[in-house]
Amino acid sequence: MTFSVPVLVRGYELDTQGHLNHAVYHQYGEHARWELLRAAGIPQDKFIASGIGAVVLESTIKYKRELRGGDEVTVTCAFDWRDGEKVFRFHHQIIKLDGTVAAEITVTAGAMDLTTRRLVPDPAGHFRSLAENPEILGL
Repeated sequence: MTFSVPVLVRGYELDTQGHLNHAVYHQYGEHARWELLRAAGIPQDKFIASGIGAVVLESTIKYKRELRGGDEVTVTCAFDWRDGEKVFRFHHQIIKLDGTVAAEITVTAGAMDLTTRRLVPDPAGHFRSLAENPEILGL
């Protein structure tokens, strides 16, 4: 199962060419990530209260089709866990109603201990321990 959230492209998110500003794609991905965590039973306040914060280490976007004001899209989100690694990845697609993929986003992230300011060695284990529905996280 791929997690997804609907998003409506709003007029104030457009650039001077009339299409979605490049930075907003990142915001759509982040919105989908937090919604996925909330659906798994890890709302933002619970995550932060655990003493761990999510950190983005790298984010890349492949733009495929423009998005314009009023477009309705679905933003998908899936975890890609790497056994034995301190980092994990999120994969997103931004899909128009007609099924056209407008963009693909890949994010490399980590779970940082907010006291030591270091990545935790087993991020999947930490997410699993917090989640009410770990299967949504691919765990």
